[in-house]
Parts: sequence; C-alpha cells; structure tokens
Amino acid sequence: IDFEHERREEVLQYVYAKYGRERAALAATVIMYRSRSALRDLAKVFGLTPAESTRLSQVMQWWDGSQAMPELLRAAGFDTASPWLSRLLPLARELIAFPGFPRHLSQHVGGFVIAAGALEELVPIENAAMPERTVVQWDKDDLNDLGLLKVDLLALGMLTALKRAFALVNGYRGTRHALGELPAEDPRVYDMICRADTIGVFQIESRAQMAMLPRLKPRNYYDLVIEVAIVRPGPIQGDMVHPYLRRRCGLEPIEYPGEEVRAVLHRTLGVPLFQEQVMQIAIVAAGFTPGEADALRRAMGAWKRTGGLDAFRERLLTGMHARGYPDEFAERIYRQMEGFGDYGFPEAHALSFALLVYDSAWLKCYEPAAFTCALLNSQPMGFYAPAQLVRDARAHGVEVRPVDACVSLWDSTLEPRADGEPALRLGLRLVKSLSQAGAERLIAARALQPFAGVPQLAARAGLDRGDLEALAAAGAFASLSGNRHMAFWEVAGTERPLPLAAAAAQGGADFAEGRPLLEKPGEGEEIVADYASVGLTLGRHPLALLRERLRADSLMTASELGGAANGAAVRTAGIVLMRQRPATASGVTFVTLEDESGQVNVIVWERVGAAQRRALIESRLLEVHGELQHQDGVMHVIARRLIDRSALLGQLTTRSRDFH
Repeated sequence: IDFEHERREEVLQYVYAKYGRERAALAATVIMYRSRSALRDLAKVFGLTPAESTRLSQVMQWWDGSQAMPELLRAAGFDTASPWLSRLLPLARELIAFPGFPRHLSQHVGGFVIAAGALEELVPIENAAMPERTVVQWDKDDLNDLGLLKVDLLALGMLTALKRAFALVNGYRGTRHALGELPAEDPRVYDMICRADTIGVFQIESRAQMAMLPRLKPRNYYDLVIEVAIVRPGPIQGDMVHPYLRRRCGLEPIEYPGEEVRAVLHRTLGVPLFQEQVMQIAIVAAGFTPGEADALRRAMGAWKRTGGLDAFRERLLTGMHARGYPDEFAERIYRQMEGFGDYGFPEAHALSFALLVYDSAWLKCYEPAAFTCALLNSQPMGFYAPAQLVRDARAHGVEVRPVDACVSLWDSTLEPRADGEPALRLGLRLVKSLSQAGAERLIAARALQPFAGVPQLAARAGLDRGDLEALAAAGAFASLSGNRHMAFWEVAGTERPLPLAAAAAQGGADFAEGRPLLEKPGEGEEIVADYASVGLTLGRHPLALLRERLRADSLMTASELGGAANGAAVRTAGIVLMRQRPATASGVTFVTLEDESGQVNVIVWERVGAAQRRALIESRLLEVHGELQHQDGVMHVIARRLIDRSALLGQLTTRSRDFH
C-alpha cells in the first residue's frame, strides 16, 4: 500500500498503536558488502581519515568487480604496492566474494510483520536506531521462507505532490479536483505524453521511459498501464519489448502459441509483460498446479540469492514442450522469470501507477504552475532537481518569481499575474542553510507590519547571523537592499538586539545608517550565487555565458543537434544532469546533458566508458564527440570521445543524479 511520503511516520505509528508493539514490528534488511563499503570500512580499520576513506571508496562503482580494484586504484593515483594497501585489498576482495557476508542490519522501508499473538514467540525483536520503532531481526527472504506475512506500507512522493497540487488548483480556481476524478482520456494530455514532454510526471519521466513514449504512443489508460510495465527488467531481459512494439505498429502479426495462452496474453498482444501472466502461463502451458505457480513466484524474487529458480527450469521447459509449445517461446518465458527476479511488476501495480501517471500528466498539461509548485514543495523526489523543474515550467509559459523575504512563505506559492493566470513564487524552503524556525519567525513578524529594511527585519524576526547570511546569499533581500553586495553589507552590520533595542524594533523603529556605494554583482556572480544558495537560477543558463567559447570549439547546442542529419558526426557539451547504468543494459551508460536550449541524451558503450572513465564519471561539464542518431522521434548521441570541461564552470556548484 502506498501512502503520501510526508505522512510515512504517521502511518507507521498508527500500525504500532492499532496492533500493539507486542504484535507488530518492522522487517529487517541485511546490508551486504560491496566494493565501496568494503573499501570504506577497511580503510577506517587501517587508520585512514574519513576524507581518505571516502576518496578510496569513490574510486569504485557498483558494477566494478573486486578483481578490478588494483587497476582502478592505480589509475586514481594510489600506490597499490604500499604496505597498508597491499594488505587491505585482499581483505576487501574476501569480504565481497564471501556469499551473503553481512555489513549491518537495517530496517525495511515499510515492511510490517503483524501477528495474531505475541510476535516475540515467532521472531527475535529489537529496538531500531530510530526512536519509537521496533524491528524483527529477519529480512523479507527469511520471513517468506518461514511463511510469515509481511505487509509493505510504502511512502510515495507523488501522492504528496498530487495532494498539494490539487489543493493549489482548487484554492486558486475554485474547482474541486481530486485524485482519480479528473476528466478522463483527454487527447491533449496524451499528445503531450507522446511527445515525451514528461519532466516531473510520475513514472514516465525517466530517460528510458521518455525514449519509449514516442515509440509506444499511448492513447488511452491501458496504454499507460503497458508503458509503466514495459520498461522493466522482466520484459527487457525476456526480449518482450521489441516484439510488443512491432505488433502494436502492425509490423508483426499477433500470434499465440496456443489457445490457452491467448486467454492469458490477448490484452498484451500475445507478449507477456506482467508477473501474473508468467505465472498463469506456467499453469496453462506447462501444467503447473496453483501451488507450484506460487512457489515459482517466490523463487522469482529470490533466485539470485538462493539459485532456487534453476529447479523450475527443467519443469517449465519439459511441460511446455510436452504440450506442443515452441522451445524458443519456453526459453523466452524463462528468461523473463529471471528478469522478474530483479524487479517483478504485477499488472495490478501497473494499473494503480497508471492512474497517478495520468493525473500528474493532466496537471502538468493544464496547470503547470500548480504542478511545479507542488513538486518543489515535495522535494526530494523524482529524477529532476528543482533547477530542471523550474526551467521546464518556464519553457511552458509559467512566470517564476524569486525568493523574497518580504513576500515568500516557507513553501512555494501561487500569485496572480496581470492576466489572472497563476505565477509561481519560490518559497523560503529552497534557501540553503535557512532554518525553518527562523523562516517562520520572519513570516510571523512580516504579517504584523512590513519590513522597512534588513536591520529591522533581523530585529523583529530575531534572526541569527546564519539565517541572515543565508537569505542574503539567496538574493532574498533584493527588495530591501537592491543587490547581494548591499545585503551582505547590511547583514554584516546587524547585531542581535539587546532587550530595549528589540522593543524599539518591534515598535517599528529603524536604525539610520550610511549606505556604501557597492557595485552590483556581475551576471556570472549572480548565477554562481543562485546555484550555491537556492540550487537554481532565474537568470540565463550558465552555458549561455560560455556559448561563445563553446562555439569557438565547434560545439553545438541541443536545439542545433535537432536539426542535424541522422548519422552526422557531432560535437556538443552540457552540464551533467544524470548518469544511469541499468543492469539490463550490458554495461552501457546513459548520460543526460543540459545546455541553455534543452537536453541531450548520450549513449556511452562499455568500451568507450572504460577507456574514458574519469571524464565519464567525474565531469560536471562534459564535452561529447560522437554520432547523432534519430529513431522514432528520439534523438541521442553515440559517444566516441568524452572530455571533461568542468574547469570552465569555475565556482559554479552543480550536482548530478548518478546511478540511482
């Protein structure tokens, strides 16, 4: 069951209160050693500082095997022949290679074990590290083996965002929109989805989903159900994606290997996409009993840990062969079972998620200001940082107004424009290092009487130097001071008032003081400060300032790439937004770059990535030389050469979302 992520603790405590702590506890999660954690922990044992331990562990990525450690460490500048490292590396390899060697016991994100009687008679229980929580000492696989029920009470950020978006729209428009009650099957919404204009939309905003949308072209609710489920390890590993797309486009006949299978697969054009379908095929085509099919379901989720799925392979292939089904079909079904071991996606789950996809897409299409406002107030969530969400909203005609200490609330809000449409006012929650308590005091003092200046604001709101400097750095004093330099000057001269002075300030008195003639910060300084203090800028994109330099190196913008021919040799550069390396992609890394005109999707083959590893993994501004490919409305660059141009960004702070 999915709940709003900001109410997660409320839900967990409700279960404890309803069933009692003697009958309910969270399931455990056993964290195993991987390359990074093994190196980090052993470095601490060998006496390295936390900074040295972090530097050592960051050399490795999740896909790097332990045998690659010496070579990668040498490439990063470590002396692998040193006495301490020559002893550390064999121990690290031993920790990683030992099957199931635990690092620590943690708690499941929301898996509850609820018993009819005393839970301690069934499992050992301990207090969790977090207050007011108890946890059993067994993980989900142990519980499954013993036949104990686990109910997942999970937190979903989009449910929080949708609730906030509906409240914003209804409050501004006077409507009564609610989850699942929006106008259904709106063609304009599906047009937007087919264009892959889905930044911020639930589930279909990922790189892989956005590449699939122009090919699958969803036109109704069940198409969204398919879209949600098809970009998953099961269908991909089972080679089900391309057959489905070809059949959907009429390029391949829809065929069924048997009438029994037709009843199971007719809604997905003869191609199994859901976990339930695989289990039903095992029953109707291989002769499994319902009990055996349920055992198969459990084995699919645990086969990588136990190897238990191998025991079903011969039974499945023999049963299907005996009933006249092609061996090739049986092998594909088995490969899909292995894929579901990575992430099995039931149809019921996809049906539920598709509802959230449609509602979030409808809001993005018709109410982009409210939708973006709700996303900003529900962070962290999704694939995109506030900078990309705001940039996308502005591209869709939303007026975005800056953080202002004289206007902004803690959350971002909607304000009326001259034409009556909503503008988005950024909230104080975006200001880095600003305490919520300080922001609330500021808002309360402002409600009594507007501020005449920064000293009066500081006195009446009782803000300390840290909160004042955070607001000054964010440009939130612009309406009082004019620019950041003046704001910092005024903050520097502000002291926490003594009782008599504080009383005078509360009465509206201000302190007259000479104002120096300080120059306004330059555009580059403003952008650097915006990213450092708010995480985004309402000024020009950073690469717009570097465009002349980049153009001199023959580097094209994202929009210029759109006009280049398929197969053309191109050069481009952009700020790295995200790096992804799916386990189903055979070592391919997908990188998304951003410049002032849009985004560029880059595909880096394993060989290219290995040869140019540091540029691929460490760069913030990445230059790419490669071949442009247009296919089914999707554009990407096949990388041949990668160059780290991060030095051009200077002090600009950017963060990418890597390998999540």
